[in-house]
Amino acid sequence: MNVAREMPLPGLLGRSWWILLIYGLIGVIFGVLALTRPVATATALVWTLGLFAIAEGVISLVALFDRNLAVSRGWLVFYALVSFAFGLLAVSRPITVAGLLLFFVAAWLIVGGIYRIAFAIRVRREIKGEWLIIVSGLLAIALGVMFALNPLVGLAVTTLWIGVLALVYGVFQIIAAFRLRRLPHG
Repeated sequence: MNVAREMPLPGLLGRSWWILLIYGLIGVIFGVLALTRPVATATALVWTLGLFAIAEGVISLVALFDRNLAVSRGWLVFYALVSFAFGLLAVSRPITVAGLLLFFVAAWLIVGGIYRIAFAIRVRREIKGEWLIIVSGLLAIALGVMFALNPLVGLAVTTLWIGVLALVYGVFQIIAAFRLRRLPHG
């Protein structure tokens, strides 16, 4: 007998309110940590990314023994080695990796800002408010330059924004959890 089919949706949701509460609490805790310890939180995020990359490398090596590969064995070995290299570097030197990733973000922001300005100049006769696109391009360039000049501060600021978003997410999840809790539990 399938309980899910017999129980109405409000009853199922009412019984599962605690799952959203846990997500919300995790979000709030992460947000508070990111706001109070941004560099440590960024380090933990990069370290976690490194663990995922190492796991991906292991999975790729295990996949080599599958007879029905979707990609060539050479590419799979290459991907596994790159995953291991990145993962080990991220786990052993998380701040360095975070700084390098921030340099890529800085380069992307600068290139994107230049593109926006060129685009706005090109379409200035067809649209109104092209100056807003130019301003967004200038802001992207400024942010990219600031990240490149002081990656540690850029890393801290980025982590602070992630913390704010995690905190807001967590609060919304907690509110939703208590609203679901009011539903009948079936």
